[in-house]
Amino acid sequence: MHFIIVFFISMFPLIELRGAIPYAVAQGLPLVPSYIIAIIGNMLPVPVIFLFARKVLEWGADKPVIGGFFTFCIEKGDKGGKKLQETAGKGLFIALLLFVGIPLPGTGAWTGTLAASFLDMDFKSSVIAVMLGVMLAGVIMGLASAGVFGAISALIL
Repeated sequence: MHFIIVFFISMFPLIELRGAIPYAVAQGLPLVPSYIIAIIGNMLPVPVIFLFARKVLEWGADKPVIGGFFTFCIEKGDKGGKKLQETAGKGLFIALLLFVGIPLPGTGAWTGTLAASFLDMDFKSSVIAVMLGVMLAGVIMGLASAGVFGAISALIL
């Protein structure tokens, strides 16, 4: 049952794998299967986001009830895309990978994929960069959840 919860938490926007792995660790689940399940759950929406989210958001931006939220999502994706483009130049693949992979608020597979679609990156390289970023974020969150960073800082300080 807890693995199913890990799977669904990792699919949820903004929380994604960054919340799923700490949940798994808090529940005492084995880290490697939790990591794999969280990656699968986090990556499942990526192709749909890349192929359809921008079109749906643009369609709904002027609608009465959903327009405000859809406009917010468009602005977030556009802002993330421009920031990636400015930072990366020609190294857009690596920039997208790091944008998704470094677990900070507002970065992740959903935002990174939306940004890639706004930048008109090709599908294959976008999905690969996002997947590698999700894997990196999973390693970082796994280490953080297991207390590795706290142990290292205790040894240094």
